[in-house]
Amino acid sequence: MTILDSCMGTHVLVFPYPAQGHLIPTLDLTHQLATSGLTITILVTPKNLPLLNPILSKHPSIQTLILPFPSHNLIPPGAENAKDLPPNYTPIIAQALCQLYEPLLDWFKSHPSPPRIIISDILLGWTQTLACQLNIRNIVFSPSGAMALSVIYTLWTNLPKKDINDQVLLSSIPNCPTIRWENISSMYRNYIKKDDSLSKVWMDLFLGDMASWGLIFNSFSEMERVYLDHLKRQLGHDRVWAVGPLLPCNDKDTGACRPAERGGASSVSVEGVTTWLDKCKDHSVVYICFGSQAVLRNSQIAEIASGLEKSGVHFIWCVKEPTAAQGSGGSYGRIPSGFENRVAGRGLVIRGWVPQVVTLGHRAIGAFLTHCGWNSVLEGVVAGVPMLAWPMTADQFSDAFLLVNVLNVGITVCEGADTVPNSAELAKVFVKSVSENLVERTRAKQLSKAALDAIKDEGSSAKDFDCLVHHLVQTKLQTS
Repeated sequence: MTILDSCMGTHVLVFPYPAQGHLIPTLDLTHQLATSGLTITILVTPKNLPLLNPILSKHPSIQTLILPFPSHNLIPPGAENAKDLPPNYTPIIAQALCQLYEPLLDWFKSHPSPPRIIISDILLGWTQTLACQLNIRNIVFSPSGAMALSVIYTLWTNLPKKDINDQVLLSSIPNCPTIRWENISSMYRNYIKKDDSLSKVWMDLFLGDMASWGLIFNSFSEMERVYLDHLKRQLGHDRVWAVGPLLPCNDKDTGACRPAERGGASSVSVEGVTTWLDKCKDHSVVYICFGSQAVLRNSQIAEIASGLEKSGVHFIWCVKEPTAAQGSGGSYGRIPSGFENRVAGRGLVIRGWVPQVVTLGHRAIGAFLTHCGWNSVLEGVVAGVPMLAWPMTADQFSDAFLLVNVLNVGITVCEGADTVPNSAELAKVFVKSVSENLVERTRAKQLSKAALDAIKDEGSSAKDFDCLVHHLVQTKLQTS
């Protein structure tokens, strides 16, 4: 019997969180699961259904469960995707999604052959309670790294408070990260201060995760082994699988496959970006992008622009437009007047989505100024590009610590969503980052090879994925 034969009839419900940074890697995982022959149903809200078109066209057997996005008095009508709202709405969206418990329970009870496993996002910890009620298993998929989740789980289980220096030392975690109080999740700080209802919901979600049957990471052992092992000890079992880096369409060589389908509209085509880069020298371009949610203030943008002008380096800069809540033409997202004309020829400003995998993989990219979101971190690692770290919120501070202090592939340039950098200091870092003798570049190339080796046959992530599928099949056999 082949692995495809054994997978037939093993029905899995995949439940992503509706934000691009969560949804895209979840769909990449789903693609691999479907390729293994598992029966897949994806839960999605109506507005996000079009984002499934690429995977549904590749895997027609995948079914969709479409449930209306629950109403919430703090969420504007029609906004059911995190990209429609500022990042601080994430806990509110997560709270609203808890209302899908009863509709989902009804669906399970009425389905002629319901799933025996739920794979849900880390922000949907209430599915563990649902799984217990249905007598099935819940597995958590983390779009964040193992170190970041180690920090989150340690905070919510140990409930540490800040010291006299406004810091928290997490001594139980390898390499003992020290985190500034202001850089810890506002939900955690609110819970410690006043135990408000929303932060209690947030805590319950992560405690639900910890009680789940297993945990899947978009990471790989060579990058985060000590943190994967730490989580196994903390959770008390070894059902922790690192199956990354998850690449689009399972392209194990370059990760490049129909990149335009992975985001949204862009002011420049994929061909336009690559044609521009083809004219640049190797490792001479600084790529700047802060993910799908972060929108910079005009004061921050002005300092970056000034730093780029002073440095004289070539660059590609992705500038995200303000959300409706932030308003257009106000305090966010505005490039200084005349900047693009002054840097014409050596700088490319892109408004909207950037084909990031293709861009980072180009020989001309010398450094990546990033907010340290986990997807961006992994894409930078696969490309072998040193990263200039500007963490802004949530797990990004842990990711930056990992890049700079543990892996030695990053340089810290700024911290905090509201911090305004110094243009002169930025200019120095930009110049340094495209130098050929950069130590971080050598280490980044080594880590890139390890990442690609992990997803080859007999690589650590390939073995973990096979182990995961084996457990999914065994679950079906044990409960049928």
